[in-house]
Amino acid sequence: MRKRNYCIGVWLNYAEQRCLAELCSVSGLSANAVIRKLILGEQLKPKPPDTFAALLRELSAIGNNLNQLARKANTRGEAAREEIREAVQLAQRAWRLVMETL
Repeated sequence: MRKRNYCIGVWLNYAEQRCLAELCSVSGLSANAVIRKLILGEQLKPKPPDTFAALLRELSAIGNNLNQLARKANTRGEAAREEIREAVQLAQRAWRLVMETL
């Protein structure tokens, strides 16, 4: 069963069609989705870069490593220099990944 029961046709001139195509390109949405969002007064957001999903996976892995280091340090009551150095390197790697994506 359809979620939407009404279909309308809209005629656009060349400039309007180009504007709609640009909105679709920037947002990564279909023309139907763009029009629905605009009708509802929602802000169109630019689609994230193609590397965004890979960045999230990398940041998650880095966060897991940092948590493991912190857990070890909390268990012993102290952190070894090598663990601190490794944590700093992981944080710097995360920063580089974010900056490369922007």
